[in-house]
Amino acid sequence: MKVSRRAALSEDERLDALGRLLTDAEIPMRLRVARVIVLLHAQPVSRIVRLSVDDVIRDGDAVLLRLGEPASPVPAPVAALLLQHIANRENMNTATNPASRWLFPGRRAGQPFRPDHLSALLNEVGVPAAAARGAAIRQQLLELPGPVVADAVGYHDKTTSRLIRETGGTWGRYAPGDHAR
Repeated sequence: MKVSRRAALSEDERLDALGRLLTDAEIPMRLRVARVIVLLHAQPVSRIVRLSVDDVIRDGDAVLLRLGEPASPVPAPVAALLLQHIANRENMNTATNPASRWLFPGRRAGQPFRPDHLSALLNEVGVPAAAARGAAIRQQLLELPGPVVADAVGYHDKTTSRLIRETGGTWGRYAPGDHAR
């Protein structure tokens, strides 16, 4: 049986979706933040729900998101949205979650939001997560070498190498490692 994949978004579609998420206050904050992480950092929902507030790092005026090493910079408009979400997270007022460290706390004590539930909510808001992730990772691979992207967003080197070949990226011959010798 052949598995069919939805085509990745075009760069214009990805940027339009990002713009909408940054400005549309009708969309619940947690969904806006989760979808932005997918569209910018190519993260699967199963990883997004495992992020904690400790994965959001403030370094002076900069905000970083720890997805891999090094932590990824977050653009200013997204950083403002992310920090606003942290200050007003849902499911914090119940007796079971008053001190939750999850970026997306769930309803059950000590548990993050369920990935299947978050994925369903995100699909209702618009673009399916897989198409958004595909667009985000491909754009990063057009701008940066595969090994750098893999380390920064927590992907495997073989995955980024395959995607570079598929997209015709120019970083296919990048040799990772220390070149100072």
